[in-house]
Amino acid sequence: MVHSLPDLTYEYNALEPYIDEQTMRIHHTKHHKTYIDKLNTALETHKNLIGKPVEELIKNLNKMPEDIKKAVRNHGGGHLNHSFWWPLLKKDIEFKGEVSKAIEKEFGSYDKFKELFSNAALGIFGSGWAWLVLNNKKLEILTTPNQDNPLTEEKISILGIDMWEHSWYIKHNANKSAYVQDFFHVINWDQVNKNFLKHK
Repeated sequence: MVHSLPDLTYEYNALEPYIDEQTMRIHHTKHHKTYIDKLNTALETHKNLIGKPVEELIKNLNKMPEDIKKAVRNHGGGHLNHSFWWPLLKKDIEFKGEVSKAIEKEFGSYDKFKELFSNAALGIFGSGWAWLVLNNKKLEILTTPNQDNPLTEEKISILGIDMWEHSWYIKHNANKSAYVQDFFHVINWDQVNKNFLKHK
């Protein structure tokens, strides 16, 4: 089994005006596909790993053969992060569900969570991701560089935002803050709640 590009459940223009169609199309068909292609190429030299789910590869990154560890980290991480990212995106979904109660309890309010999450995302130097994770059942906000994933540290992602330039530069140019603000209009809280309930 080789890794393949997941289909989106919505059209590339479905997130307009917050995330533009051109960005979505390039992000999905070019960037994500490239991560998958390079991951599959790296795994060709280790046939025993070809059938492993990408989550398993990333969780056991420290056990990967040295000659492909970097490729699995970068391209496997890119595949995992983006496969997690696409279902998180949907316009105008109400902040609700058990995850909303847990966020308000942990951070004090939705607005405080939004402030802390935004600050974490905007504080990333270079490329990376900001995450809301479960760490031993406790909600935390953290960041990772490049395409690293919290799963490597046995933390469970609930929500994430891609802070690579390819996610926002076409529409927002150098205004990362506007991109982060727009992101809060396209969080699929139904999916975030599913992620939370699965692991709480």
